[in-house]
Amino acid sequence: MKKKQWQGWGPGEQAEQHYLIKPRALAGGGDIRHVSEFLRACGWRDRSKPGGPLLMDSPDRSIRIGYDPFVQPGGWTIHGKATAHQEEWTAILGRQAPVEIVAGLTDALTRPRSAHAPDVWAPLQEQRWHIPPGDGHITAVSPDRSAWMQFHQAPDGHAMWWSGAQDHQGNGWTAQFTATTPMHLVQSYAAALASPEPVMRPRGRVPHSARIRTTSVSVLPSQLSAWQQARITAARATAWARTSWQTNRPPTTTSPHATQRSARAHR
Repeated sequence: MKKKQWQGWGPGEQAEQHYLIKPRALAGGGDIRHVSEFLRACGWRDRSKPGGPLLMDSPDRSIRIGYDPFVQPGGWTIHGKATAHQEEWTAILGRQAPVEIVAGLTDALTRPRSAHAPDVWAPLQEQRWHIPPGDGHITAVSPDRSAWMQFHQAPDGHAMWWSGAQDHQGNGWTAQFTATTPMHLVQSYAAALASPEPVMRPRGRVPHSARIRTTSVSVLPSQLSAWQQARITAARATAWARTSWQTNRPPTTTSPHATQRSARAHR
């Protein structure tokens, strides 16, 4: 007996096997377009050369993001130039850092800072990470002990953030952030690292690790496209709102004293 295709899938569309992976920190790198397409929709400029590594600049050219898989160990480099209100900073994430976790940091680069003081440890505590007291450094470890986040300060005063994930076979990745990295970015990264939500990988892209748990799902190409487009649409809406506010914000009110000084200067 010949099976009939369910008509709700659309003409000629075939479901594809994917896997939901937990913990997300051990899911492998994933598709870098998850990061790059969002940034492009937010107005970032793609400086990449054909066939070369990814290279993107922020609209004001103060931040550069690169991904280079052609060198060892390869991975992500995010560099912020020194400005009037921010010291120079750098973040480096390994090639196997899941793009969903990388996006926790890079997406935050496109949003205005919150008025609340950032707390890197808060999203980890919410997910019951273990944070024992330390001397000169603080280390948070995930409940399954597969991922960590550490602030380390050496006796000479040099400080840095160090993070990553590793399984029993030694497979994994690390990330480093200079102490000057804006805290709201480190907090956004920590929230993405600790998120209990699984991430999805296609068949053939699932890491060989005894530490991960997988759930097989059937996904239509149109579903994947719709999910990706929803993320791009959200990025464009955010970019439009930011541009609209900057264009239409009211002018700064001039103080009476400044007006008087200006009047006197023109007499």
